[in-house]
Amino acid sequence: MSQPVLKVDNLESYYGPIMAIRGVSLEVREGQIVTVLGANGAGKTTLLKTISGVMDPEKGTVVLEGEEIQGMEPDRVVAKRLVHVPEGREIFPLLTVAENISMGAYTRSDGAANIATDMEMVYTYFPILKERSAQQAGTLSGGQQQMLAIGRGLMAKPRIMLLDEPSLGLSPLLTEEIFEIIGRLNREQKVTMMLVEQNAHVALELADFGYVMELGRIVMADEASTLASSKDVQEFYLGVSADENQRGQRRWKQRKTWR
Repeated sequence: MSQPVLKVDNLESYYGPIMAIRGVSLEVREGQIVTVLGANGAGKTTLLKTISGVMDPEKGTVVLEGEEIQGMEPDRVVAKRLVHVPEGREIFPLLTVAENISMGAYTRSDGAANIATDMEMVYTYFPILKERSAQQAGTLSGGQQQMLAIGRGLMAKPRIMLLDEPSLGLSPLLTEEIFEIIGRLNREQKVTMMLVEQNAHVALELADFGYVMELGRIVMADEASTLASSKDVQEFYLGVSADENQRGQRRWKQRKTWR
């Protein structure tokens, strides 16, 4: 069995006086795609922010490849090759597409030639970004901005990438395209992924393993295929009936296989 790239143990985080993460423990093994599911307000985004250093935990540990990183400044976390692609993308709208992508390499010191090579790699996965490399990023469509946010993250040469709601606001066709690329990056570039996603059908189809959060706690953890067939997950945590979930799974399974 592969080793954990990321291990979280008994993590607690607060928004002011409110405990948003309550004793969360999980792990992401090398080469996996792990999804975290749950309703709005379950603590998923807070979890990713705490792991990546955007928020400091009140207690608990975050271990990246054997090194504790909890409380570390976000730029140092990125330099250790853990990259967070946030909800809402947070691109730089007045910079060009190429400038945004280049910003992803700001922690690197391996030379301009290597960085240029990796920019070309990004463009092979997102050719529309190459076509629009001189365009201001703020003028891109929502789907193109999501591609840009992922491409910028790739420039840090991540060992693990945290993706927060990559399908947010996208059409089903664009969602399919984004998730197909995520699967390819995992397979071809060996990027381990931790994925927070409201679209449970798609996330569980793509992932190897999943966690379900409720009110800041992990309440279920299992293989993604097992969670996808769980009535509790379907009806109580994902907000759909068993029949609706089965129909959704059938629709996605009729599409192209991502992995």
